[in-house]
Amino acid sequence: MLFNILQTDIPAVDLEGTLTEAVPAVQATEMSQSLFSMFKMGGALMWVLLLLSVIAIYIIGKKWWVIRNASNIGSHFMQDIRDYVTEGKFKSAITLCQKYDTPVARMIEKGINRIGRPLSDLQTAIENTGNVEVERLEKGLPILATIAGGAPMIGFLGTVIGMVQAFFNMSKAGNNIDITMLSGGIYTAMITTVGGLIVGIIAYFGYNWLTSKISDLVYKMESSTMDFIDIVLHEPSEEESAK
Repeated sequence: MLFNILQTDIPAVDLEGTLTEAVPAVQATEMSQSLFSMFKMGGALMWVLLLLSVIAIYIIGKKWWVIRNASNIGSHFMQDIRDYVTEGKFKSAITLCQKYDTPVARMIEKGINRIGRPLSDLQTAIENTGNVEVERLEKGLPILATIAGGAPMIGFLGTVIGMVQAFFNMSKAGNNIDITMLSGGIYTAMITTVGGLIVGIIAYFGYNWLTSKISDLVYKMESSTMDFIDIVLHEPSEEESAK
């Protein structure tokens, strides 16, 4: 009878599979705890660097969205403007410009409203509008540049503070110097340096990338302005239109 009981089918337990699934979860938890403990060991300056990183990422994301929308204009926009202006349909041209909420459209709209005045006045009006649009696009970039330069300096400040702490612990220990007394200060020094460099690198590359995007958009604005001036110069007079 005992033999029959031993021969009874018993559900198999996949211990190996269970352990395989549990190990990554444990490793992820340990890694998150390790990163958080490293962050805390960096001291109060790590919170400053964290705030700067959030600001930098916010500016990069926001400016990318603004530049993306500012570049979104129809491929036949200038051709439609040429047709409307050539035919004397200025209201239709202005309506088309108002359809697009972009710097190019606002510059062209300002130029259309100045048609009939001296060419110098028209150019000045377009240039002033363009300057305002460029300032709007560049808003926030000085803060990003400041973070790019200031974050590594804050990290270096943490390094100096950590080393001062380490030597202070050495002076207090006297002849009973232990490596564990120095580890806290050195740890703070290294962590803040790494944090400052990471934040600075993100802000630096983000600043240069956004600057290049704005430069491309400014080139498009200048090109559209030249095309519009060419359209106005070749606009038929009222007598020619009547004929």
